[in-house]
Amino acid sequence: MTTEERFERIEHLTAGMAEERRRDREEYKALWRDTEGHINELAVDTRLRIEQVSDQIAALTAESRETTQRLRELGEATDARIAALVSAIGEHVRRGHPQQ
Repeated sequence: MTTEERFERIEHLTAGMAEERRRDREEYKALWRDTEGHINELAVDTRLRIEQVSDQIAALTAESRETTQRLRELGEATDARIAALVSAIGEHVRRGHPQQ
Protein backbone atom coordinates (compact mmCIF):
# COMPACT_ATOMS: atom_id res chain seq x y z
CA MET A 1 0.00 0.00 0.00
CA THR A 2 1.44 3.35 -0.99
CA THR A 3 1.68 6.39 1.20
CA GLU A 4 -1.00 8.09 -0.90
CA GLU A 5 -3.35 5.13 -0.39
CA ARG A 6 -2.67 5.19 3.34
CA PHE A 7 -3.50 8.90 3.53
CA GLU A 8 -6.71 8.31 1.57
CA ARG A 9 -7.66 5.48 3.89
CA ILE A 10 -6.93 7.63 6.98
CA GLU A 11 -8.97 10.50 5.50
CA HIS A 12 -11.82 8.09 4.76
CA LEU A 13 -11.74 6.69 8.31
CA THR A 14 -11.47 10.18 9.82
CA ALA A 15 -14.41 11.41 7.75
CA GLY A 16 -16.46 8.37 8.84
CA MET A 17 -15.65 8.98 12.49
CA ALA A 18 -16.53 12.67 12.16
CA GLU A 19 -19.87 11.76 10.54
CA GLU A 20 -20.56 9.24 13.30
CA ARG A 21 -19.84 11.88 15.98
CA ARG A 22 -22.14 14.37 14.20
CA ARG A 23 -24.96 11.79 14.17
CA ASP A 24 -24.30 11.00 17.85
CA ARG A 25 -24.47 14.71 18.73
CA GLU A 26 -27.78 15.05 16.90
CA GLU A 27 -29.13 11.98 18.66
CA TYR A 28 -27.96 13.29 22.05
CA LYS A 29 -29.59 16.66 21.36
CA ALA A 30 -32.87 14.96 20.45
CA LEU A 31 -32.70 12.80 23.58
CA TRP A 32 -31.96 15.87 25.70
CA ARG A 33 -34.92 17.78 24.23
CA ASP A 34 -37.17 14.77 24.85
CA THR A 35 -35.89 14.37 28.40
CA GLU A 36 -36.27 18.08 29.08
CA GLY A 37 -39.86 17.90 27.82
CA HIS A 38 -40.60 15.00 30.16
CA ILE A 39 -39.02 16.86 33.07
CA ASN A 40 -41.14 19.92 32.35
CA GLU A 41 -44.31 17.79 32.15
CA LEU A 42 -43.45 16.16 35.47
CA ALA A 43 -42.76 19.55 37.04
CA VAL A 44 -46.15 20.89 35.93
CA ASP A 45 -47.92 17.73 37.11
CA THR A 46 -46.09 17.83 40.44
CA ARG A 47 -46.94 21.51 40.94
CA LEU A 48 -50.63 20.82 40.26
CA ARG A 49 -50.65 17.90 42.69
CA ILE A 50 -48.95 19.98 45.36
CA GLU A 51 -51.58 22.70 44.90
CA GLN A 52 -54.34 20.11 45.26
CA VAL A 53 -52.79 18.65 48.42
CA SER A 54 -52.28 22.15 49.79
CA ASP A 55 -55.97 22.94 49.20
CA GLN A 56 -56.97 19.69 50.90
CA ILE A 57 -54.74 20.46 53.88
CA ALA A 58 -56.26 23.95 54.17
CA ALA A 59 -59.78 22.49 54.09
CA LEU A 60 -58.90 19.85 56.70
CA THR A 61 -57.30 22.49 58.91
CA ALA A 62 -60.43 24.65 58.77
CA GLU A 63 -62.63 21.61 59.49
CA SER A 64 -60.38 20.63 62.39
CA ARG A 65 -60.62 24.13 63.88
CA GLU A 66 -64.41 24.07 63.59
CA THR A 67 -64.58 20.64 65.21
CA THR A 68 -62.27 21.73 68.02
CA GLN A 69 -64.44 24.81 68.65
CA ARG A 70 -67.64 22.69 68.68
CA LEU A 71 -66.05 20.23 71.10
CA ARG A 72 -64.93 23.08 73.34
CA GLU A 73 -68.45 24.53 73.36
CA LEU A 74 -69.97 21.10 74.05
CA GLY A 75 -67.49 20.57 76.89
CA GLU A 76 -68.37 23.92 78.44
CA ALA A 77 -72.10 23.18 78.11
CA THR A 78 -71.60 19.73 79.64
CA ASP A 79 -69.57 21.24 82.51
CA ALA A 80 -72.37 23.75 83.16
CA ARG A 81 -75.03 21.00 83.12
CA ILE A 82 -72.98 18.82 85.48
CA ALA A 83 -72.45 21.75 87.84
CA ALA A 84 -76.20 22.51 87.82
CA LEU A 85 -77.03 18.84 88.38
CA VAL A 86 -74.57 18.53 91.29
CA SER A 87 -75.97 21.71 92.80
CA ALA A 88 -79.53 20.42 92.40
CA ILE A 89 -78.60 17.07 93.96
CA GLY A 90 -76.90 18.87 96.83
CA GLU A 91 -79.98 21.03 97.36
CA HIS A 92 -82.23 17.95 97.22
CA VAL A 93 -80.07 16.09 99.74
CA ARG A 94 -79.99 19.13 102.01
CA ARG A 95 -83.79 19.43 101.95
CA GLY A 96 -84.40 15.72 102.36
CA HIS A 97 -82.17 15.33 105.39
CA PRO A 98 -82.77 17.95 108.01
CA GLN A 99 -79.82 18.65 110.24
CA GLN A 100 -80.07 17.23 113.75
